[in-house]
Amino acid sequence: MNKSSKIYIAGHKGMVGSAIWNALKAKDYENLIGKTSKELDLRNQAAVQEFFAIEKPDVVIDAAARVGGILANNNYPFTFLMENMQIQNNLINTSLHQDVDKFIFLGSSCIYPKLAPQPLKEEYLLTSSLEPTNEWYAIAKISGVKACEAIRKQFGKDFVSLMPTNLYGPNDNFDLQTSHVLPAMMRKFHEAKANSEPVELWGSGSPMREFLHVYDLAEAVVFALENPFAENLYNVGTGVDLTIKSLAELIQKTVGHTGEIIWDSSKPDGTPRKLLDVSKMANQGWIAKISLEDGIQSTYNWFLEHENSFKQVKM
Repeated sequence: MNKSSKIYIAGHKGMVGSAIWNALKAKDYENLIGKTSKELDLRNQAAVQEFFAIEKPDVVIDAAARVGGILANNNYPFTFLMENMQIQNNLINTSLHQDVDKFIFLGSSCIYPKLAPQPLKEEYLLTSSLEPTNEWYAIAKISGVKACEAIRKQFGKDFVSLMPTNLYGPNDNFDLQTSHVLPAMMRKFHEAKANSEPVELWGSGSPMREFLHVYDLAEAVVFALENPFAENLYNVGTGVDLTIKSLAELIQKTVGHTGEIIWDSSKPDGTPRKLLDVSKMANQGWIAKISLEDGIQSTYNWFLEHENSFKQVKM
Protein backbone atom coordinates (compact mmCIF):
# COMPACT_ATOMS: atom_id res chain seq x y z
CA MET A 1 0.00 0.00 0.00
CA ASN A 2 1.10 3.53 -0.81
CA LYS A 3 -0.66 6.86 -1.11
CA SER A 4 -0.99 6.53 -4.88
CA SER A 5 -2.46 3.00 -4.87
CA LYS A 6 -5.69 2.93 -6.87
CA ILE A 7 -8.46 2.14 -4.39
CA TYR A 8 -11.99 1.35 -5.53
CA ILE A 9 -14.67 1.82 -2.87
CA ALA A 10 -17.87 0.05 -3.87
CA GLY A 11 -20.80 1.91 -2.33
CA HIS A 12 -18.84 5.11 -1.82
CA LYS A 13 -21.95 7.28 -1.51
CA GLY A 14 -23.47 5.24 1.32
CA MET A 15 -22.99 5.77 5.04
CA VAL A 16 -20.09 3.32 5.28
CA GLY A 17 -18.49 3.98 1.90
CA SER A 18 -18.50 7.76 2.30
CA ALA A 19 -16.93 7.49 5.76
CA ILE A 20 -14.18 5.26 4.36
CA TRP A 21 -13.63 7.65 1.44
CA ASN A 22 -13.25 10.60 3.80
CA ALA A 23 -10.94 8.68 6.14
CA LEU A 24 -8.65 7.75 3.25
CA LYS A 25 -8.68 11.32 1.93
CA ALA A 26 -7.74 12.57 5.39
CA LYS A 27 -4.67 10.30 5.27
CA ASP A 28 -3.68 11.66 1.84
CA TYR A 29 -4.67 8.69 -0.30
CA GLU A 30 -5.00 10.42 -3.65
CA ASN A 31 -6.21 7.78 -6.10
CA LEU A 32 -9.73 6.85 -5.00
CA ILE A 33 -12.39 5.55 -7.41
CA GLY A 34 -16.14 5.48 -6.88
CA LYS A 35 -19.18 4.90 -9.05
CA THR A 36 -22.78 5.52 -8.11
CA SER A 37 -25.34 2.74 -8.57
CA LYS A 38 -26.67 4.63 -11.61
CA GLU A 39 -23.19 4.73 -13.15
CA LEU A 40 -22.39 1.09 -12.35
CA ASP A 41 -24.94 -1.60 -11.47
CA LEU A 42 -22.94 -3.98 -9.29
CA ARG A 43 -25.56 -6.69 -9.85
CA ASN A 44 -24.54 -6.76 -13.52
CA GLN A 45 -21.56 -9.10 -13.94
CA ALA A 46 -20.58 -7.88 -17.40
CA ALA A 47 -20.68 -4.24 -16.31
CA VAL A 48 -18.49 -4.95 -13.28
CA GLN A 49 -15.97 -6.88 -15.37
CA GLU A 50 -15.75 -4.07 -17.92
CA PHE A 51 -15.25 -1.47 -15.18
CA PHE A 52 -12.41 -3.48 -13.59
CA ALA A 53 -10.75 -4.10 -16.95
CA ILE A 54 -10.66 -0.35 -17.61
CA GLU A 55 -9.80 0.96 -14.14
CA LYS A 56 -7.54 -1.88 -12.89
CA PRO A 57 -7.79 -1.06 -9.16
CA ASP A 58 -5.03 -2.19 -6.79
CA VAL A 59 -7.38 -2.39 -3.81
CA VAL A 60 -11.13 -3.02 -3.56
CA ILE A 61 -13.27 -2.21 -0.52
CA ASP A 62 -16.75 -3.72 -0.68
CA ALA A 63 -19.03 -1.33 1.22
CA ALA A 64 -21.94 -1.89 -1.18
CA ALA A 65 -25.00 -3.83 -0.04
CA ARG A 66 -28.76 -3.95 0.05
CA VAL A 67 -29.40 -3.16 3.73
CA GLY A 68 -32.38 -2.61 6.02
CA GLY A 69 -33.91 -3.34 9.40
CA ILE A 70 -36.17 -6.16 10.60
CA LEU A 71 -39.19 -4.93 8.64
CA ALA A 72 -37.36 -4.70 5.32
CA ASN A 73 -35.64 -8.08 5.82
CA ASN A 74 -38.94 -9.75 6.64
CA ASN A 75 -40.82 -8.25 3.71
CA TYR A 76 -38.18 -8.68 0.99
CA PRO A 77 -36.28 -11.94 1.72
CA PHE A 78 -35.42 -12.81 -1.89
CA THR A 79 -34.25 -9.26 -2.61
CA PHE A 80 -31.92 -9.24 0.39
CA LEU A 81 -30.54 -12.68 -0.40
CA MET A 82 -30.09 -12.42 -4.15
CA GLU A 83 -29.01 -8.80 -4.61
CA ASN A 84 -26.36 -9.01 -1.90
CA MET A 85 -24.96 -12.23 -3.38
CA GLN A 86 -24.94 -10.70 -6.87
CA ILE A 87 -23.11 -7.56 -5.69
CA GLN A 88 -20.44 -9.31 -3.64
CA ASN A 89 -19.93 -12.25 -6.01
CA ASN A 90 -19.30 -9.91 -8.94
CA LEU A 91 -16.84 -7.84 -6.90
CA ILE A 92 -15.01 -10.79 -5.31
CA ASN A 93 -14.75 -12.90 -8.46
CA THR A 94 -13.70 -10.00 -10.68
CA SER A 95 -11.13 -8.85 -8.11
CA LEU A 96 -9.59 -12.33 -8.14
CA HIS A 97 -9.39 -12.53 -11.93
CA GLN A 98 -8.12 -8.95 -12.28
CA ASP A 99 -5.37 -9.73 -9.74
CA VAL A 100 -6.41 -7.08 -7.21
CA ASP A 101 -3.73 -6.85 -4.49
CA LYS A 102 -6.07 -6.47 -1.51
CA PHE A 103 -9.80 -6.95 -1.04
CA ILE A 104 -11.73 -5.94 2.08
CA PHE A 105 -15.20 -7.43 2.45
CA LEU A 106 -17.57 -5.76 4.91
CA GLY A 107 -20.30 -7.88 6.43
CA SER A 108 -22.39 -7.76 9.58
CA SER A 109 -22.54 -9.33 13.02
CA CYS A 110 -25.86 -10.92 12.00
CA ILE A 111 -23.81 -13.71 10.36
CA TYR A 112 -23.47 -15.37 13.77
CA PRO A 113 -26.00 -17.87 15.19
CA LYS A 114 -28.97 -16.44 17.08
CA LEU A 115 -28.18 -18.23 20.34
CA ALA A 116 -24.39 -18.41 20.15
CA PRO A 117 -22.44 -17.81 23.38
CA GLN A 118 -21.70 -14.17 24.18
CA PRO A 119 -19.58 -12.33 23.28
CA LEU A 120 -19.53 -13.60 19.70
CA LYS A 121 -16.21 -15.01 18.58
CA GLU A 122 -15.27 -15.40 14.93
CA GLU A 123 -15.12 -19.20 15.28
CA TYR A 124 -18.85 -19.35 16.16
CA LEU A 125 -19.71 -18.84 12.48
CA LEU A 126 -21.91 -21.68 11.14
CA THR A 127 -22.18 -23.48 14.49
CA SER A 128 -25.98 -23.11 14.83
CA SER A 129 -29.12 -21.55 13.29
CA LEU A 130 -29.50 -17.87 12.43
CA GLU A 131 -31.97 -15.24 13.61
CA PRO A 132 -35.02 -15.77 11.29
CA THR A 133 -35.81 -12.06 10.87
CA ASN A 134 -32.55 -11.33 9.05
CA GLU A 135 -31.32 -14.73 7.88
CA TRP A 136 -31.58 -13.81 4.18
CA TYR A 137 -29.09 -10.95 4.53
CA ALA A 138 -26.97 -13.05 6.89
CA ILE A 139 -26.74 -15.99 4.48
CA ALA A 140 -25.64 -13.67 1.68
CA LYS A 141 -22.93 -12.16 3.88
CA ILE A 142 -21.79 -15.59 5.09
CA SER A 143 -21.32 -16.65 1.48
CA GLY A 144 -19.13 -13.56 0.94
CA VAL A 145 -17.00 -14.36 3.99
CA LYS A 146 -16.52 -17.96 2.83
CA ALA A 147 -15.72 -16.84 -0.74
CA CYS A 148 -12.95 -14.57 0.58
CA GLU A 149 -11.68 -17.35 2.83
CA ALA A 150 -11.66 -19.80 -0.09
CA ILE A 151 -9.69 -17.38 -2.27
CA ARG A 152 -7.21 -16.85 0.54
CA LYS A 153 -6.84 -20.62 0.96
CA GLN A 154 -6.69 -21.58 -2.72
CA PHE A 155 -4.84 -18.62 -4.23
CA GLY A 156 -3.01 -17.04 -1.27
CA LYS A 157 -4.60 -13.66 -1.98
CA ASP A 158 -4.93 -10.92 0.65
CA PHE A 159 -8.71 -11.01 1.00
CA VAL A 160 -9.95 -9.93 4.47
CA SER A 161 -13.48 -9.92 5.92
CA LEU A 162 -14.41 -7.36 8.58
CA MET A 163 -17.66 -7.93 10.49
CA PRO A 164 -18.91 -4.71 12.10
CA THR A 165 -21.55 -4.59 14.78
CA ASN A 166 -24.61 -2.31 14.40
CA LEU A 167 -23.50 0.90 12.69
CA TYR A 168 -24.80 4.46 12.91
CA GLY A 169 -23.67 7.97 12.04
CA PRO A 170 -23.79 10.65 9.33
CA ASN A 171 -25.47 9.64 6.05
CA ASP A 172 -27.49 6.93 7.79
CA ASN A 173 -30.88 5.85 6.47
CA PHE A 174 -33.67 7.55 8.45
CA ASP A 175 -36.54 6.14 6.37
CA LEU A 176 -38.86 4.55 8.93
CA GLN A 177 -39.82 1.68 6.63
CA THR A 178 -36.29 0.50 5.86
CA SER A 179 -33.98 1.90 8.55
CA HIS A 180 -32.21 0.18 11.44
CA VAL A 181 -33.17 0.67 15.07
CA LEU A 182 -30.99 3.64 16.10
CA PRO A 183 -31.80 6.03 13.24
CA ALA A 184 -35.46 4.99 13.34
CA MET A 185 -35.64 5.87 17.04
CA MET A 186 -33.88 9.18 16.45
CA ARG A 187 -36.38 10.23 13.81
CA LYS A 188 -39.39 9.07 15.83
CA PHE A 189 -38.32 10.97 18.94
CA HIS A 190 -37.49 14.05 16.91
CA GLU A 191 -40.85 14.13 15.14
CA ALA A 192 -42.72 13.60 18.41
CA LYS A 193 -40.66 16.18 20.29
CA ALA A 194 -42.63 19.35 19.48
CA ASN A 195 -45.87 18.20 21.09
CA SER A 196 -44.36 15.68 23.54
CA GLU A 197 -46.33 12.97 21.79
CA PRO A 198 -45.81 9.33 22.86
CA VAL A 199 -43.39 7.26 20.80
CA GLU A 200 -44.22 3.63 20.02
CA LEU A 201 -41.25 1.28 19.61
CA TRP A 202 -41.08 -2.36 18.52
CA GLY A 203 -40.56 -5.23 20.93
CA SER A 204 -39.99 -5.39 24.67
CA GLY A 205 -36.86 -3.23 24.89
CA SER A 206 -34.98 -6.08 26.58
CA PRO A 207 -32.60 -7.26 23.79
CA MET A 208 -28.97 -6.21 24.15
CA ARG A 209 -27.21 -4.47 21.27
CA GLU A 210 -23.77 -3.04 20.52
CA PHE A 211 -23.32 0.08 18.37
CA LEU A 212 -20.29 1.35 16.46
CA HIS A 213 -19.94 4.82 14.97
CA VAL A 214 -19.29 4.61 11.25
CA TYR A 215 -16.20 6.82 11.60
CA ASP A 216 -14.67 4.17 13.85
CA LEU A 217 -15.42 1.50 11.24
CA ALA A 218 -13.78 3.66 8.58
CA GLU A 219 -10.64 3.89 10.70
CA ALA A 220 -10.69 0.10 11.12
CA VAL A 221 -10.83 -0.32 7.34
CA VAL A 222 -7.87 2.02 6.85
CA PHE A 223 -6.01 0.09 9.55
CA ALA A 224 -6.75 -3.17 7.71
CA LEU A 225 -5.42 -1.66 4.48
CA GLU A 226 -2.19 -0.55 6.07
CA ASN A 227 -1.41 -3.63 8.15
CA PRO A 228 -1.01 -7.35 7.42
CA PHE A 229 -3.82 -9.56 8.72
CA ALA A 230 -2.94 -13.21 9.23
CA GLU A 231 -6.50 -14.52 9.11
CA ASN A 232 -9.63 -14.01 7.04
CA LEU A 233 -12.32 -12.92 9.52
CA TYR A 234 -12.22 -10.15 12.15
CA ASN A 235 -15.00 -8.64 14.27
CA VAL A 236 -15.16 -4.85 14.47
CA GLY A 237 -17.02 -3.29 17.38
CA THR A 238 -16.73 -1.64 20.77
CA GLY A 239 -17.10 -4.74 22.93
CA VAL A 240 -19.78 -2.89 24.96
CA ASP A 241 -23.56 -3.29 24.68
CA LEU A 242 -26.77 -1.99 26.28
CA THR A 243 -30.49 -2.81 26.22
CA ILE A 244 -32.70 -1.40 23.49
CA LYS A 245 -34.65 0.31 26.30
CA SER A 246 -31.48 2.05 27.51
CA LEU A 247 -30.66 3.05 23.94
CA ALA A 248 -34.13 4.54 23.53
CA GLU A 249 -33.77 6.54 26.74
CA LEU A 250 -30.35 7.83 25.67
CA ILE A 251 -31.65 8.95 22.27
CA GLN A 252 -34.76 10.44 23.86
CA LYS A 253 -32.58 12.49 26.23
CA THR A 254 -30.27 13.60 23.40
CA VAL A 255 -33.18 14.69 21.21
CA GLY A 256 -35.02 16.39 24.07
CA HIS A 257 -38.25 14.43 23.78
CA THR A 258 -40.27 14.37 27.03
CA GLY A 259 -43.25 12.21 26.08
CA GLU A 260 -44.03 8.59 26.90
CA ILE A 261 -42.32 5.55 25.35
CA ILE A 262 -44.75 2.73 24.49
CA TRP A 263 -43.31 -0.72 23.81
CA ASP A 264 -45.27 -2.91 21.36
CA SER A 265 -44.38 -6.40 22.59
CA SER A 266 -46.40 -7.99 19.78
CA LYS A 267 -43.57 -7.00 17.43
CA PRO A 268 -40.40 -9.14 17.19
CA ASP A 269 -37.36 -8.47 19.35
CA GLY A 270 -34.88 -10.23 17.08
CA THR A 271 -31.76 -11.80 18.55
CA PRO A 272 -31.72 -11.59 22.40
CA ARG A 273 -28.11 -10.40 22.50
CA LYS A 274 -25.48 -9.65 19.90
CA LEU A 275 -22.19 -8.55 21.44
CA LEU A 276 -18.96 -9.02 19.52
CA ASP A 277 -15.72 -10.34 20.92
CA VAL A 278 -13.32 -7.75 19.52
CA SER A 279 -10.12 -9.20 20.97
CA LYS A 280 -8.70 -10.24 17.58
CA MET A 281 -8.81 -6.65 16.30
CA ALA A 282 -7.43 -5.40 19.62
CA ASN A 283 -4.55 -7.85 19.29
CA GLN A 284 -3.92 -6.45 15.81
CA GLY A 285 -3.61 -2.99 17.38
CA TRP A 286 -7.02 -1.38 16.70
CA ILE A 287 -9.79 -0.36 19.13
CA ALA A 288 -12.86 1.86 18.74
CA LYS A 289 -12.60 5.40 20.12
CA ILE A 290 -16.02 7.13 19.86
CA SER A 291 -18.33 6.71 22.87
CA LEU A 292 -22.01 5.99 22.24
CA GLU A 293 -23.08 9.21 23.98
CA ASP A 294 -20.76 11.36 21.86
CA GLY A 295 -21.65 9.44 18.72
CA ILE A 296 -25.40 9.84 19.17
CA GLN A 297 -25.02 13.56 19.91
CA SER A 298 -22.92 14.17 16.79
CA THR A 299 -25.29 12.06 14.70
CA TYR A 300 -28.27 14.06 15.94
CA ASN A 301 -26.44 17.28 15.08
CA TRP A 302 -25.97 15.91 11.56
CA PHE A 303 -29.64 14.87 11.48
CA LEU A 304 -30.75 18.42 12.28
CA GLU A 305 -28.50 19.89 9.58
CA HIS A 306 -29.81 17.50 6.90
CA GLU A 307 -33.41 17.01 8.01
CA ASN A 308 -34.80 18.24 4.71
CA SER A 309 -32.45 16.28 2.48
CA PHE A 310 -32.40 12.69 3.78
CA LYS A 311 -31.73 10.06 1.19
CA GLN A 312 -34.71 7.95 0.25
CA VAL A 313 -34.13 4.23 0.71
CA LYS A 314 -37.06 2.37 -0.83
CA MET A 315 -37.48 -1.28 -1.71
